[in-house]
Amino acid sequence: MDTITHTLFGLSLYGTVNKEKMDRRTRMAYLVTAVGASQIPDIDVISQLWDTEGLYQMWHRGLTHSIFLTPLWAALFYVLCLVFFKVKDRRLFFLGWLASIIHVTSDLFNAWGTGYLEPFSQMRITFGTIPIIDFVFWILIAGAYFLSRKKPIGNRPVYFRTAWILIALHVALQSFQGYYFHQKYSHDYEQVALSAGFIPTTFQVITKQDEKVTIYEDGIFQPKQTLYVLESREDADLDYLFANNPAAKTLYEWSPFVVIVDDDEQIGVYDPRFYRQGQSFLFESFDR
Repeated sequence: MDTITHTLFGLSLYGTVNKEKMDRRTRMAYLVTAVGASQIPDIDVISQLWDTEGLYQMWHRGLTHSIFLTPLWAALFYVLCLVFFKVKDRRLFFLGWLASIIHVTSDLFNAWGTGYLEPFSQMRITFGTIPIIDFVFWILIAGAYFLSRKKPIGNRPVYFRTAWILIALHVALQSFQGYYFHQKYSHDYEQVALSAGFIPTTFQVITKQDEKVTIYEDGIFQPKQTLYVLESREDADLDYLFANNPAAKTLYEWSPFVVIVDDDEQIGVYDPRFYRQGQSFLFESFDR
């Protein structure tokens, strides 16, 4: 998910906590833990300072997004609260743990995917059933805030807890639909990937059969539409590309499948899930 969404997740987790009997320092400790642990897996973007070859795709979503690191992030914020706020409350550990789990798990559901099982597996897990920016999340969290703001402090958590239940329901419904479309297209194509649209119930379904990649738009309440038909040069010498552009190998390994470009001017690969208006956001090449 995007940074704003992760921040909203943290704030809404903080909103679920009953703060009626907390002093100011304790409230600050809970706020920092909820928001900070909701953001901390994205610290991997600093790898761009030393990864000059693009070996860590977009400097993002690798080891720091592992489910196995989430207890360490929780312990980090527990210690920080102890040092800076002088608050010793084991519930802070579990709040930080939950916040970091929500971060790395929510990233599974959009098209970028994540190294959820690192370092034990390099597999990139991606479902593609939730867009990178999901405005449904924003609306639900904003609704909880505005409905609760004039209520007694002890009654406010129920609104945020209800928002979380609705968020989980939204993710479940989107995922069931995504599974349906994936199964529907898998009968006719060798490879299938999904990319959820910004409008709920709509998806881009990216298919590959031999050298042909077709991108469809489909949804529960709309007819199937062909958006793009792309040709992949499967006979291209990718070893030559990888030797001259290591980032291309990273892209090749981290994407469900790629489209290969090979002509007189360049050789390259791109992820068709991000193909818009004649180009893909994730494209690595080498000029001949």
